[in-house]
Amino acid sequence: MSDDPPEQRPPGTRGRLRGDGAGSVDTVISVDDVTREAERLAAEGPSRDEIAALAAGTPFLYIDGLVAGYGKMEILHQLDLQVGKGQSLCLIGPNGAGKSTVLHSIYGFTNITGGTISVDGRDITRLGPNAKLRDAGVAYILQDNSVFPDMTVEENLWMGGYLMDQPAKAKQAAEQVFDRYTRLAERRHQLARVLSGGERRLLEISRALVMNPEILLVDEPSIGLEPRYIDMVFEILHDLQHVDGKTIVMVEQNAKKGLEFSDIGYVLVSGQVAMAGKGSELLENPDVGRLFLGG
Repeated sequence: MSDDPPEQRPPGTRGRLRGDGAGSVDTVISVDDVTREAERLAAEGPSRDEIAALAAGTPFLYIDGLVAGYGKMEILHQLDLQVGKGQSLCLIGPNGAGKSTVLHSIYGFTNITGGTISVDGRDITRLGPNAKLRDAGVAYILQDNSVFPDMTVEENLWMGGYLMDQPAKAKQAAEQVFDRYTRLAERRHQLARVLSGGERRLLEISRALVMNPEILLVDEPSIGLEPRYIDMVFEILHDLQHVDGKTIVMVEQNAKKGLEFSDIGYVLVSGQVAMAGKGSELLENPDVGRLFLGG
C-alpha cells in the first residue's frame, strides 16, 4: 500500500515525465529518477543527534526506531523523529516514501511492529485513535473531503467533540471556534456541501480544534485548493503554531510551501529519513531543490 496516489506528479518533477513523448532530454526527470537519486541521498541519513538538535531541547513528540506498515507490508523502517513543543515539521519526499504513513502511525492507523511513539514523555505507541485524541491531545486533519456534506457547518463542528462526555461541551467549543473564525460563523446554518474549497479546509481544521489538541497532524493542507485559499490555510496554521503554541507535523505535496512554513524539514525516502534540517536550510539545498522544488 502506497501512501501517495500513483497518478500524482511528485513535487519538483520538471518538464515531462518519461513516456509523455515530448520535451528535450535535459528537462526530463522521471518519477524513477527522483526516487533513485533520493535513495542515493538516503545512504548518508542524519544521525539521531542531528535529529535531536533540530527539536530545540526536550522533544515533545518523539519517535524512536519506528517500524510500521499495513497488514504484512512494512513501510517505515527504523524511523526516528523529534519535534519540540510549539514547533512545526514538514515531511517531503518522492511518492511512496512513507510520508502519510508517518502520520497514520502516530495516530494509530497502522500496524506497528517495532519502536515507540511518545508525547511529552508518555508512551502512546499502542493507543488507538480515540485515546490519542482524547487523552494524548493528538488530532489528525485528513487530506480532503472529510466534512459531512449533508450536515450544517455547526453540526460538523459538533462532530469534532464526539469524544466529549457531554454534548453541551462540544457546542461550547464550537462557539469558541465561531468566535475565532467569523467566516464559518456566517455559514453556521448552511450545509457544508455549499462551502468553497478553502472554507471546507477551514472547517476541517476547525473541527479538529474542538478537542483542543496539542499536536496537529496535517495531511496535504494545500491539495486541491486555489492559490488564494492555500495562503489562507497556511496563515491559519501559522497562527495555531505561533499564537496557540500547537505542535504541527505536516505532509505537503507543495514542498516549497511546506518548507517555507516549517521550522524543521525531513526528506523521506523508502520509509527512512534521508535528510533533516531547518526548513530554510533545505530550501537552499541544491539536491532538494532539483528533486522536489522544481529547480
